[in-house]
Parts: sequence; C-alpha cells; structure tokens
Amino acid sequence: MSSNYWMGDESQQNNDWYGQQQQPQANLGWNNFDYSQGPQPPQQQEAPAATDYYSRFNNYNAPASNNYSGGMFIPSTAPAAGATASAAYGDDDIENEPPLLEELGINFSHIKEKTMVVLNPVGATSVDVIADQDLAGPLVFCLMFGAALLLHGKIQFGFIYGVGMLGCVGMYMLMNLMAGDVATISFTCTASVLGYCLLPMSILSMLSAVLSFKGSIGYGISLLAVFWCSFSASKLFVTALSLDSQRLLVAYPCALLYAVFALLAIF
Repeated sequence: MSSNYWMGDESQQNNDWYGQQQQPQANLGWNNFDYSQGPQPPQQQEAPAATDYYSRFNNYNAPASNNYSGGMFIPSTAPAAGATASAAYGDDDIENEPPLLEELGINFSHIKEKTMVVLNPVGATSVDVIADQDLAGPLVFCLMFGAALLLHGKIQFGFIYGVGMLGCVGMYMLMNLMAGDVATISFTCTASVLGYCLLPMSILSMLSAVLSFKGSIGYGISLLAVFWCSFSASKLFVTALSLDSQRLLVAYPCALLYAVFALLAIF
C-alpha cells in the first residue's frame, strides 16, 4: 500500500513539471530565464555629441555674468595684426633688459672709479659716481680688514661692523645737518663712501701683520693712513653735498672714525 502511494506521488510530480513547462512566457518572474530564444545582439547607445559636452563644461565653469563664447583650447579673441607675440601676450622684451649685475646695483665701472678716487684723493671725480649707492666694495674692504686682523690672531669682525655702523649713523646725521636745505645724502650713500675710504686702513692692517708698528715710525705711518682715509672721505662728501668751504669740518669726524680702526690695526 505504501508503494502505491509512492508511485502515485511520482506521477503527480511529473504532471506538475510538464504543466509548468507549458505556461506562457508572460508568467516568468524574477530570476527565471527563457532559454528557448537565441542570443540577442547588444543594443548600442548613442554617445553624446562632443559639442554638447563642451557646452556643458563651459556653462559649468563660466560665471553667469561673463559666459565664454569660444570653444575649448581656442582663444576668444585673436591678437592684433601688427602686434608681435611678446606684446600680445604681455612678455617682457628680453633683448632690452639690463644686465643682472646692474639690476642688483653692482656697477664695476663705478666700483673701479671710486677705488681710484680713494687711492688718488687729488684726482677729479663726478657726482654720479659718488651718488651710486654701492655696498659691494665696502663689504669687500671690511672683510679684507678683518682678514688682515686674523693674521694678528684677532677676531674682531663684530667690533668692525659695530663701529662702522655707529660711524655711518653719526656721519649721516652730521652731513644732513651741515648741508641743510642745499642737498641731502642717503644712509646707503654715506655707508658706501665710508666703506670705500677704509681701503688705506686695510692696507695698513696687512702691513702690520708683517711689520711692527708699535714704534714712532709705526705711529707716523698710522697717522698718515688716518689722514689718507679722512682726506678721501671728506672729498667725496664735499663733492656730493657741495660743501667746498666746510671740508675741514667734514674731515675731522672722519679722522676720529678711522683712528679707531687704526688702533685696531696697530695694537
């Protein structure tokens, strides 16, 4: 009896399976596939036109009040017919640019002329050369003076720069007070004049590294170097400020300043 029940159940299952095969395709649900039809070719979607993409890109980036009328990588306006490429796009004229050293304020012709004026105080010089605010030469002469003191076993770079800075400030104030409304001199020009006139003192410091200047002859040579420096500096200041009648008054504070450097070189 149990075997009949099992056989009847099997036939019932077969009938249900055949009945499901005859159901229409409209009753296919999710995750049911119809394998009776062959493979279908994939549907091709039309790509958006390039102009539509560029127009959307321009509309997105351009402000509302200033829409860009040209396309990508295409300038909206062309340069004028007679304008060159450098003038049209704002580039500098490289051929007419001054040299780099001149832009930095280093003029070798003025440095040479100032040095020759210090070495030859009797010679003539121009106002333009004196008014050149060059600090390259004074820096070299200060380093030369300090290097000569190193040969004595003295490290006095801070003292040199400190005394030099105080002297430049004092001479700057004094020269402007003496000139009054006639002319004025800048601080950098004052430092340039005093620095160039330190050249004889640098030579004295080099000689004192080899020879002894602690006798009467050495003191006389030191006074000569102080006079040389102050005479050159007073000449440059008088020429720049037109103080021909007051040269002795200008030379006196210069002599006091360079006397301090002479003491450093001798002792």
